[in-house]
Amino acid sequence: MTLVDTTVWIDFFKGHDTPQVRHLESLIGADEDICICGVILTEVLQGVREDKDYAAVSTRFDAFIYLPMTQKTFRRAAEMYRSLRKHGVTIRNAVDCMIAAVAIEHDLPLLHNDRDFLPLANHSGLKVTHTDNPPSSKSNVRLRHR
Repeated sequence: MTLVDTTVWIDFFKGHDTPQVRHLESLIGADEDICICGVILTEVLQGVREDKDYAAVSTRFDAFIYLPMTQKTFRRAAEMYRSLRKHGVTIRNAVDCMIAAVAIEHDLPLLHNDRDFLPLANHSGLKVTHTDNPPSSKSNVRLRHR
């Protein structure tokens, strides 16, 4: 099982050829369990501009395992954010801490393409899926259906 971050889904739906997208495609092709959570679903869907694309993308996410987010998840996210800030690291998007907290709670690796997850992996025990390309800054959430 792998939790797949918004950044990878954005690149996937835009048709970008990245190591992370290729890894996601291999997971899909091997019928591996792919997980999402509420904030990933929201981030992806809010970026879909066209109604017809929205329906297609939304339906595609029905096939994946949906991980719940509890009060414990949000507290853990806040604690990770605060801990990193004390170490001089500021995470640019608090949602990334929420996604990391879900992955940690379920002991799942995170497939991502976002540099904010690197300090989270180094300081919080987040497991990440390694590909041969370093993470980039977050993409704009403008999706096109493949």
